[in-house]
Amino acid sequence: MEVATAYRHILKAVDKHIGREGTKRHFRDFIVQEFRKSINLSDQHAIQQKIKLAKDYSLMLNSVHHHKHLLFSYNIAVDRADEMRRTISKSAANVGLRLPDVYHP
Repeated sequence: MEVATAYRHILKAVDKHIGREGTKRHFRDFIVQEFRKSINLSDQHAIQQKIKLAKDYSLMLNSVHHHKHLLFSYNIAVDRADEMRRTISKSAANVGLRLPDVYHP
């Protein structure tokens, strides 16, 4: 059960923070391939090491994303127009609206 939880968490982290598009699909495929290769392991110590590695990697992905978000939110010298537009557009999407496209000549 611990293996399934680690597998699910690492795939969620990769999908959320790296993406699923075609150019980034190889990250997800590598993880799936590594888990499938490890199905026939009988050494408990090796299994626990692989589970720990998967948990650590998913924690690292989530932490790096959170750290990046904090850096952007606290740094007032960075132009935050894109971030604000993304936040407003997410808020509008939550209530079923869409922001109008702005014409830039």
